[in-house]
Amino acid sequence: MNGKAQAWPVPIGTAAQRAGVSARMVRHYESLGLLPPVARTDSGYRQYTEADVHALRFIRRGRDLGFSMDEIATLLGLWQDKGRASSQVKRIAQAHIDDLSQRIAAMQAMQRTLQSLVGCCQGDERPDCPILDDLAGAPLLSKKKLLTTN
Repeated sequence: MNGKAQAWPVPIGTAAQRAGVSARMVRHYESLGLLPPVARTDSGYRQYTEADVHALRFIRRGRDLGFSMDEIATLLGLWQDKGRASSQVKRIAQAHIDDLSQRIAAMQAMQRTLQSLVGCCQGDERPDCPILDDLAGAPLLSKKKLLTTN
């Protein structure tokens, strides 16, 4: 930007660049109904307003925080509704935090399992490997032995 005021509306490529997303994602968000239909030039090219670009940034940030597209649609509607109650937004965010906590716990359990398996694998020239045995569904006896070794 060279210090001049930004002209609006802008074509899809410029809107995408200003919002930090790809033009393909802009079209995708439109197809999901996250953006209202935008104006078009006589040639049929989409034209985006400053408000559209702000909405695209909102969507991108929601994705960055891991919200689902349905959650983003709800949050976007709440953001655009100046009469909303913040309690609605907080409820959605708290549910997302709870979901993230469950997923983190599951990933930590996976990490512990893999660390245990790696600790039991000799990593040498022999063909036996507890990691592959576990992936192949080794008998429970082998798994019990694995869990008691760490």
